[in-house]
Amino acid sequence: MFVDFRDQPPPPPWQPRRARQRLTRRQVKALAAIIGFNVILLIVAPIGGATLIGALAMLFR
Repeated sequence: MFVDFRDQPPPPPWQPRRARQRLTRRQVKALAAIIGFNVILLIVAPIGGATLIGALAMLFR
């Protein structure tokens, strides 16, 4: 089937995507602190949770 596109306007010209903004030094430090804090919690939180569960188990024993 033939479709007539002669009356259609041409597509807009292609433009490259805008470059992402770089992080400032302050933002990099804040991001590093957040990631570091999460890594520490990843190690410490299960130990603390196991200690609380053990204490509750001993309490109801």
